[in-house]
Amino acid sequence: MLIDSHCHLDFYEADERPGILARAHEAGVREMVTIGTRLSRAAEQIALAEASPGVWCTVGTHPHHAAEEEMPEEQAIAALAEHPRVIAVGEAGLDYFYDRSPREVQAEVFRRHIRAARRAGVPICIHTRDADDDTFSILKDEQEQGGAFDFLLHCFSSGRALAEQGVALGGYVSFSGILTFPKSHELRAIAADLPAERLLVETDAPYLAPVPFRGKRNEPALVPHTARVLAGLRQMSPEDLADLTTRNFRRLFRKAA
Repeated sequence: MLIDSHCHLDFYEADERPGILARAHEAGVREMVTIGTRLSRAAEQIALAEASPGVWCTVGTHPHHAAEEEMPEEQAIAALAEHPRVIAVGEAGLDYFYDRSPREVQAEVFRRHIRAARRAGVPICIHTRDADDDTFSILKDEQEQGGAFDFLLHCFSSGRALAEQGVALGGYVSFSGILTFPKSHELRAIAADLPAERLLVETDAPYLAPVPFRGKRNEPALVPHTARVLAGLRQMSPEDLADLTTRNFRRLFRKAA
């Protein structure tokens, strides 16, 4: 069994979701996490998770929306994370590629999500793009100030330094369809070298469909294509890679055990 550790079921039309879930199950993807991108829509994520066995959710504000949403209170985020179907906070973090929110606002929202995740005893799912140094700086600073917390660098496409720094801080790294793209040589080298116990797979659906579906709309049923590439890099069978990433998922997302 494979688990899609990061997708966006709310980005599909309601009448599409039964088919998406059915195709995922047929492909051996029996569980998935639908990810929050706006705290103001947390109830929608929770409802999706409540409606479908095997669907978990997170609550949080993506850095793209950090300036649009009301500045979150740590206690309010943590309270949402108490729901039994909410297994993490996020996605939150830094995105300097699009810079759709001021960087100082992104950083403050990111820090508040980290503190809320620590308060709630759940991991934080981190979005980072073109912000490796600042992401590491915030993670290190928050650990030094408030203590350890669990985190996942989702849809990893950053540099080797951030991957290794994140693992050294106790974090996990998740790979998406980007891993299968022809030009992702450096990313594949990173995926081959990281500690096995820190690896997860995801789709980030409906985005980033893996080869041979690149350019089409992604969905959780396609996560096996990324998993097969990762298995090959690790010189493992697809079945062993599925077992490994499922164990890692349960270890990180303890509420989903």
